[in-house]
Amino acid sequence: MLTPVEAETAIAAAIAPVSHELVPLAACAGRILRTALHAERDAPPFDRVAMDGIAFARGAESQRRFRIAGTQAAGAPVLALSSGADCFEVMTGAVMPHGCDTVVPVEQVDTADGHAELHKDCEPAPWRHVHRQGSDARAGDLLLQAGTRLAAPELAIAASAGSAELVVSRTPRIAIFTTGDELVEPGKPILDHQVRRSNAYGLAAALALAGFPASANQQLPDREDAIASALAAALELHDVLVLSGGVSAGRFDYVPTVLASLGVRESFHGISQRPGRPLWFGTGASGTAVFALPGNPVSVLVCLARYVIPALVLLVGQARKAPPRVALARDFAFEKRLTCFLPVTLGYDQQGRTLAEPRPTGGSGDFIALAGTDGFVELPPGPATHAAGLAVPFYRW
Repeated sequence: MLTPVEAETAIAAAIAPVSHELVPLAACAGRILRTALHAERDAPPFDRVAMDGIAFARGAESQRRFRIAGTQAAGAPVLALSSGADCFEVMTGAVMPHGCDTVVPVEQVDTADGHAELHKDCEPAPWRHVHRQGSDARAGDLLLQAGTRLAAPELAIAASAGSAELVVSRTPRIAIFTTGDELVEPGKPILDHQVRRSNAYGLAAALALAGFPASANQQLPDREDAIASALAAALELHDVLVLSGGVSAGRFDYVPTVLASLGVRESFHGISQRPGRPLWFGTGASGTAVFALPGNPVSVLVCLARYVIPALVLLVGQARKAPPRVALARDFAFEKRLTCFLPVTLGYDQQGRTLAEPRPTGGSGDFIALAGTDGFVELPPGPATHAAGLAVPFYRW
């Protein structure tokens, strides 16, 4: 049976990035950049005034009064100073007028009768309040690397570089399947021996919040023929299948057998962890990644965050980051020789260190206990008492 790290490595080896497409800039939020972006020109492209005020050439230290020769507005062609006795009114964002090297903010200037006079306590200095040309980037500099997720700052950078379209990863096609005759949709009449179909909604929400919305979400009965028919069709249409239930060793756990019959190559079945030990992973003939998760709801959400979402990050070509580490807020004992995934809530100590307060559930079926938790931490195999302060990886739901 694999360790979590070995399982993660096996999944990564089986994942190939999806194709890419050219998309208008306005539709690129949350997408993954597939080609590097370089600066169109210097940034700023000129010496840019950073404060409303006046601009002049710093000459004699005693000169405190200037004639206002004009106004340099943002977006207007550059003006040129013709006399050291003159100044220009300048606006934030405007190009620094030629011949000027000093800006004094409007709050430090009195203007009257076409003249500007510096306050007595004003001490002007050349190039203060000026954003110098090329100080942020030079033309041709790398601005964004391939594999960058395009959020607000990145899209603003791309716009500033003149990119009306970007090459981004195609949105992966993801299908969710839950199995079990006992499952009933919310809002439908339910019998005493049945339960609600909840895993499907947790899976869909977690995927959507991670930026990977599912395009299909289907309930399947505990019948081998029905499962085979649905999965055969889905393998042709989707990049990723996420299944819940039917993956253990019970009489009606048909999923592994059906996947094998459909030509899905098994990479592994089982990980030495709790919860989520029966996790199955494999790939179809066309490269479709198949994750068959256990049916218990805590196991489902743990396996999704620990394995499925990191795999989707690789699938879209995003540069993956290691999970953050947090400190256990108190001792926690775990007696099994398995990796422990422990639900936690996050807090902070007086030094600003992130603390993980253990919130153990009553078992892998006790998903109600997850309410209010932030995610889970990964504890090394026991038996051991993991001491308060231990730094451990954290995964958000």
